[in-house]
Amino acid sequence: MANDDIVIVGGGLAGATAAKTLRAEGFSGRIAVLASESHAPYLRPPLSKEYLLGKAGEDALPVVPADWYAENDVELRLGAHVTEVDPGGRAVVLGDGGRLEYASLLLATGARPRSIPLPGSGLDGVSTFRTVEDSRRLRARLAEGGLNVVMVGSGWIGMELAAAASSYGNTVTLMGLEEVPLEAAIGPDLGGFFRELHEAHGVRFRLPASAAEITGTSGRVTGVRTNTGELLPADLVVIAVGVVPEVGLAEAAGIDLRNGILTDASLRTSAPGIFAAGDVANALHPFTGEHHRSEHWSNALNGGKVAGRAMLGLDAALDTIPYFYTDQFEVSMEYSGFPTLVAGAPVIRGSLADREFLAFWQREGQVVAGMNVNWPRAAKPQKAIKALIGARAAVSPELLADASTPLDQLLA
Repeated sequence: MANDDIVIVGGGLAGATAAKTLRAEGFSGRIAVLASESHAPYLRPPLSKEYLLGKAGEDALPVVPADWYAENDVELRLGAHVTEVDPGGRAVVLGDGGRLEYASLLLATGARPRSIPLPGSGLDGVSTFRTVEDSRRLRARLAEGGLNVVMVGSGWIGMELAAAASSYGNTVTLMGLEEVPLEAAIGPDLGGFFRELHEAHGVRFRLPASAAEITGTSGRVTGVRTNTGELLPADLVVIAVGVVPEVGLAEAAGIDLRNGILTDASLRTSAPGIFAAGDVANALHPFTGEHHRSEHWSNALNGGKVAGRAMLGLDAALDTIPYFYTDQFEVSMEYSGFPTLVAGAPVIRGSLADREFLAFWQREGQVVAGMNVNWPRAAKPQKAIKALIGARAAVSPELLADASTPLDQLLA
């Protein structure tokens, strides 16, 4: 068995960040990163935002420069298919029959797009969205303009894709199961804000509605029939209804699962020497005392750092406050906090009508989540929001809403 070899299964942000952290912490042993895709690890947020819109090129995607792996003696295997994890033998088995032994193993297997068993889902012009290839194909089609595009899914990815499609001059219809887009994430009022933003740019909504059938001619998509019987014309259909954590290897290995791979705050799984990070990990968060699984890039970034340190036996815990952002049309939004703690309507500072505001969610008087929309960066709104959440201090709704009170004084 290997003395101190570390194997990382997964070629995304979490896996690459873990490898980078290991070297930064002085680990000199073997590191093997097994990536199922044919690309070196890349960032996913640009795929549905600036890269999809053609505002950023290929150089915006890599987690680290291409030559970093060789320069830091990190073995990057692209197109590597892991078929089995053997916890007892401390090894992973590859599709070609190869076997890699490890002292520590990181499972950073990510997630796959959730599928819908719809008649017609195999037609040309129907796709899900997850990879850089998906983004390239979609960008090429959207750039044609003048297409009828149907987005199935009213979450963050569906809304970002709808904004991009509309920006290219296409007719966009978005359907989802919610009464209001993004309602499950940020509530009806702020979900309504984003709906109005999209409608101002010509996006049409069918909510709540589900796709019953995708129609086509000669193998090519022509429309989407809703559960109400309406037939929406479509040259392009994108199904964006969330993702499913890739837990197959962990499940077969007998590792504890619950909405992903269950870990402690240091990302240790139930199997000795095995850790999990990124979209696939359902980690215990010290702040709430509950397990949280996040599919946002900041979780993968911070999780990779924590896993790297923890695999070396260093003190490390995934205790950062969850964060994500979105860009849609002329609106830029950042969100920090714990959605599972949110209940009720937020306190608003600023003006939804002017598209410049802060929103604070409270629980028992304490701020548990907050977002800023087009708020001046000089005010460092997310830094203030994270400080409020971390302090667990009670703040009156009146003070939160009062724009004359500087953000940095809310804890004074």
